[in-house]
Amino acid sequence: MKLKASLSLIFGLSAAFAVSAGELVIATVNNGHMIEMQKLTPHFEKANPGIKLKWVTLEEGTLRSRVTTDIATKGGQFDVMTIGMYETPIWGKKGWLNELKTDAAYDVDDLLPAMRNGLSVDGKLYAAPFYGESSMLMYRKDLTDKAGITFAERPTWEDVRNAAAKIHDPKAGVYGICLRGKPGWGDNMAFLTTMANSFGAQWFDMSWKPQLESKPWKDAVTFYVDLLKKYGPPGSSANSFNEILALYNEGKCGMWIDATIAASFITDPKQSKVADKVAFAQGPQAVTAKGANWLWAWALGIPASTKNAADAQKFVAWATSKDYINLVAKEKGWASVPTGTRKSTYANPEFLKAAKFADAEKKAIDSANPNDSTLPKSPYVGVQFAAIPEFQAIGIAVGQQMSAALAGKVTVDAALKASQQAADREMRKGGYYK
Repeated sequence: MKLKASLSLIFGLSAAFAVSAGELVIATVNNGHMIEMQKLTPHFEKANPGIKLKWVTLEEGTLRSRVTTDIATKGGQFDVMTIGMYETPIWGKKGWLNELKTDAAYDVDDLLPAMRNGLSVDGKLYAAPFYGESSMLMYRKDLTDKAGITFAERPTWEDVRNAAAKIHDPKAGVYGICLRGKPGWGDNMAFLTTMANSFGAQWFDMSWKPQLESKPWKDAVTFYVDLLKKYGPPGSSANSFNEILALYNEGKCGMWIDATIAASFITDPKQSKVADKVAFAQGPQAVTAKGANWLWAWALGIPASTKNAADAQKFVAWATSKDYINLVAKEKGWASVPTGTRKSTYANPEFLKAAKFADAEKKAIDSANPNDSTLPKSPYVGVQFAAIPEFQAIGIAVGQQMSAALAGKVTVDAALKASQQAADREMRKGGYYK
């Protein structure tokens, strides 16, 4: 496939700088979409003679650690970094990332608004989405039909509980609902934050005071613990995405609320025993739909420390373009393209035919607004996290408490009290208040 020169991003550097070509070092995560991108490298190098790509592929935790250290110290080790919606607003605000300036052919207005907003600071784009996701309810329609249950497009948590009670049949190897319980800011807390949002909770009020002992948090966590104790699989406090995916594909989960990317696996007959029995709805609401679907993107950003800014811009433009998506479709088929980034993907009949989850996925992504994700006004950006440096430590500490409450080691009240104390300690240390 011949890639047009118009794919390149205009960065406004001097002509002398722009023609300097060399090696681009790209840090990325070891997931399927990124591995596919590496296989397609020859297409980029052919269209851009003189630019060679060098890949540094790492597992998620190691990647985060390496790129954070490099960007904070202005190490200049990487020219392009794979980062997420947590890092981008923080680093963009600090001036650690180059702003992405796009030309007409790139069509920045084709990016899904939720993705564009989540990767922008003050309207300026600091990373381009390579692959995006939200969360949604995935359920066994054969079981709900048998039980006489119909879900609205966005059900309530009470609807979900009632359905779980009716389809829960552990003797037959089916649990009413499977949800994350494994501790971590991006594990159980990603799910629990969206659930708490729907109950009217927030992480911090407008004075940055943690709100973990508020009534909405207590209501949400009590509901969650009770739901999984009654209708979840044993050992839920150790389950994250991969564990539940395996259970679901074996036909052992009646319902699952998690990342939209799961839909492509549970509807694949090569992986799933229930591929033809799956249906979708939006993340449940309690008192509000705000923040009920999370939002995440793996995106490509350019550190301000790079010496190859113009070439890096060319690569980021290529890898996140419409032409790249078409290239993957041509090489691997429409079911394999990176989703969750562009409007044009969801307008393509071939993609819609290949992905029966496409409509629900797009609705979930569109409904998520990282700048307005809670019922009370909040000072932070993010749906299932707060984009502040302290959140990682806070999210890990709270995640451990929530997992302990689910395992029955502590009460919900005790878990929330300890969580509040941990969050308060970090926020004081960060100088948000005295």
